[in-house]
Amino acid sequence: MNLKKKKSAQVQHICPICCIVPPHMLQEVSQNGNPEQRAWAFQTLLVSERIRGQRDVLSKIPVGATPAGEKCRTIFDAKNGNELPGTIVRGEGDPPTDDPAVTEAYDGAGATYDLFCELFERNSIDDRGQRLDSTVHFGTNYDNAFWDGNQMVYGDGDGELFERFTKAIDVIAHELTHGVTQYEAGLIYYGESGALNESFSDVFGSLVKQKILNQTAEEADWIIGEGLFTANVKGAGIRSMKSPGTAYDDPVLGKDPQPGHVKDLYKGTDDNGGVHINSGIPNRAFYLAAMEIGGYAWEKAGKIWYIALCDRLRSRANFKRAAKTLIKIAGELYGEGSKEQNAVKTGWKEVGVI
Repeated sequence: MNLKKKKSAQVQHICPICCIVPPHMLQEVSQNGNPEQRAWAFQTLLVSERIRGQRDVLSKIPVGATPAGEKCRTIFDAKNGNELPGTIVRGEGDPPTDDPAVTEAYDGAGATYDLFCELFERNSIDDRGQRLDSTVHFGTNYDNAFWDGNQMVYGDGDGELFERFTKAIDVIAHELTHGVTQYEAGLIYYGESGALNESFSDVFGSLVKQKILNQTAEEADWIIGEGLFTANVKGAGIRSMKSPGTAYDDPVLGKDPQPGHVKDLYKGTDDNGGVHINSGIPNRAFYLAAMEIGGYAWEKAGKIWYIALCDRLRSRANFKRAAKTLIKIAGELYGEGSKEQNAVKTGWKEVGVI
């Protein structure tokens, strides 16, 4: 199966601000933290509302393209302000600076570009050579990172609960994958389709980290955001694809609420209908499939998931539709009844979707 899609007129699905730290975690901090932590949490929760309006304007501006196979990364410094994009501090091919956030943003964007290009022949986020722009040092003690529809934005963290958000390469790749979804399936950011949107970002975020570390599925930790928490926090990361609901259990941040089975599906309206919460279900399905297939997860499981995201799923897809689609693709790629197809089927059965 040829991974290189024939592009006709391309539709960009504008999504809400897609942040790595879910609102339920920030709400816990706003209730349980000390006065400074509560202030930081409120600030972080409110800032996306302002950015949303700015994004709607920016989304109407054409994004520059580069030739296929050529990266074009630009790193900006907001200097702890809230205006985007900020001052240019490093362009493509420029030597490293002494600022670790600049280096991490630059390298993380490059690693994400490389995975999509080398494995799937994708020409940047939009498959048309989109520039990879990133802003570091956004806000003061800003506890989040997000894709705003055109670029990446990283906070420095508050230093008590969160480190700088460029430290975790899977966070960088997660957020950039929201851009891929924006240009492809356009999964609506609410309910099960929104949880799939978040899950695809976790899948490819984890795959970028695994590829950089040259880890097999068995060797990977399957933690999203490992290294983001300071030593004050009781937790391994923001989410666990292997064991949803176990990533953290902390007096200030609360307990990881993710379910790993549909019987525990969150059915409320918070978090856009649980997009960050219920993503644990498809995340675990991918983990189980990748483990059963074995080897490097990006080679087969990643290929199946990429084709589904780019060629088959539509904006209102739910878990059952995604499961059936992924099983079908696995059969087309590797044969009906193949080890790979059975692994995908087992993964979705184990989480109760089929």
